[in-house]
Amino acid sequence: MKKLFLAAIAAVVVGTSAYADTIKVGVIGPFSGPFALQGKNFKAGIDAYMGVNGNKVGNDTVEIVYRDVPQADPAQSKALAQELIVKEKVQYLAGFYFTPDAMAVTPILKQGNVPMVIMNAATSAIVTKSPLVVRTSFTTWQTSTPIAKVAFDAGVKKVISVVSDYGPGIDAENAFKAGFEKAGGQVVEAIRMPLATNDFSPIMQRIKDSGAEGVFAFLPSGPTTLGFVKAYNDNGLKAAGIKFFAPGDLTQESDLPALGDAALGIQTTFHYAVSHDSPENKAFVEAATKAIGNKAELSFPSVSAYDGMHVIYKMIEATGGKQDAEKAVDAVKGLAWTSPRGPVSIDPESRHITQNIYLREVTKADDGTYINKELQTFEKQGDPGLAAVK
Repeated sequence: MKKLFLAAIAAVVVGTSAYADTIKVGVIGPFSGPFALQGKNFKAGIDAYMGVNGNKVGNDTVEIVYRDVPQADPAQSKALAQELIVKEKVQYLAGFYFTPDAMAVTPILKQGNVPMVIMNAATSAIVTKSPLVVRTSFTTWQTSTPIAKVAFDAGVKKVISVVSDYGPGIDAENAFKAGFEKAGGQVVEAIRMPLATNDFSPIMQRIKDSGAEGVFAFLPSGPTTLGFVKAYNDNGLKAAGIKFFAPGDLTQESDLPALGDAALGIQTTFHYAVSHDSPENKAFVEAATKAIGNKAELSFPSVSAYDGMHVIYKMIEATGGKQDAEKAVDAVKGLAWTSPRGPVSIDPESRHITQNIYLREVTKADDGTYINKELQTFEKQGDPGLAAVK
């Protein structure tokens, strides 16, 4: 099977013209199933970018080819990536909501002569698996480290950690623990839940019994985060004064209407809020709202997809439309621009995005809608997790 794939790849690479009329970008993500809204946000960000910048780079036309992986499924993700490279002859791969899906594809990038632009998957190690990976999203180390200091500065000295048991969750657990203990706090217990967990009542009881003054939580955004935050309130943890700390996955904007007043006051640290106050973000939100059709569904994967397309356009420009993955990636090392989220750049060594991380609090806007209001900025944050990987 592997030999057949390598032979097919060789034929594709040899057969690639120097200047393609149409350059295909294969985007893999959850476009159906429980996480479909995240895939919808990928598409909204991509459509917004192409709506503003057009579908041409020089004389070449950019075409997006979507493939659906409803839930984390590494085997399916790899099979779809192979199909995109061999049959669809894509020159770029992008998307990847779940870390296991992205990890499964990294071994075939060199063979396929295709770069991968990560628009969500948040485990630090992904960029170390292939020199052809570029990240425009974030990592859980990057977003979870600042909230540890916020928790300690709020007077909380004992915290229980609760995370989903997969790459990003383990990264989040380690990031918070490192930051919190460095500040002088204590993690009294660390709970790892199966990724498919949806009954959180037993977890809430363990949190109550732990004697912790606060809980740090990470789950992948979607139905699980909504369920966890609701359980925190419904089981009386908020009423008991147990403070809630998390990266922004836990209060994505599309969940806030369902959470309602129960979410008010929850503080998170994250790379983007739809309410971010800048001219670039106002223009982005307008374009992305037009693309998604309902502003209430707009969430953070959209901005990573938008910036991912910016990086891909720069790659196409640098290679003149030719399929040359190494040259394409080299061209964006050190690339800096003003994103809707603020100033960003691609670290030339790690190929990970450097960006501001914001402390936000769920509040009500003047129009009565729920927003993540930015309170503090942690500027130019790289990925602390890369040191842990090494």
